[in-house]
Amino acid sequence: MIAYLSGVVREVRENSAVVVAGGVGYEVQCPAPALAKLVVGQNAEFSTRFVVREDAQLLFGFSDADSLKLFDLLTSVSGVGPKLGLALLSAMPVSALAQGLLTGDVKLLSSVSGVGKKTAERLVLELQGKVPEQLAAGAVALGGRKVAPVASTASRDAVDALLALGFREPQVRAAVSELLAADSEASTDTLIRKALGKLR
Repeated sequence: MIAYLSGVVREVRENSAVVVAGGVGYEVQCPAPALAKLVVGQNAEFSTRFVVREDAQLLFGFSDADSLKLFDLLTSVSGVGPKLGLALLSAMPVSALAQGLLTGDVKLLSSVSGVGKKTAERLVLELQGKVPEQLAAGAVALGGRKVAPVASTASRDAVDALLALGFREPQVRAAVSELLAADSEASTDTLIRKALGKLR
C-alpha cells in the first residue's frame, strides 16, 4: 500500500499530476486546490490512498491529512466513489465541506456537479455524526490561506466564464475560491477580472 509520496512534478493534468519518485512516474489524482499549487519541476509531497479496482489501480493524493481523512469518510458512503469524493473536495475547502456535512446543508452539497439531492441527503445521514468537528473549525487551504466554497451564483458564473476562455478548472476554482475568501459578496464581473489577473 502506498501511504505517502514525495517526488518532482513532471506534468500537471486536468484532474491529476505525474510525479517522478525513484525513477518512476506516478499518476496522482488530486483535488483541484492541491493541483492548482503544483509547479512542474518542483518537489511535491502527498498523503495518498491507493485504490485497487477490477479495471484499474488508482492513486489519490492530498496535500494535508484533513483532506485525506474527509476523502476516506466520503468514500465510505454507499454510492460515493473516489471520483465523487474528489469532486466534493475540489468544489470547496475541507472546512466548508465538513461544516456542510455537520449542519446537514443538503443545498450546499448538491450544488457540486455530480451530486444529486438524494446523494447529498445520504452523505448527511451517514456522516453527520462521524465528521470530526475540528475539520469544520478551520481547515486551512494550501499555502496557509483560507478559501471559501465556490457555491454562489456569481462564483459559478465566473467559473463558467473563465473555463470558456480556456483556463484549466483546478486553477480557476482555486483562484475564485481565494477571491471569495477575501470578499464573499464579490460580483461575477469582479471575480472574473481579478481571477484573470491571477491566472495570466
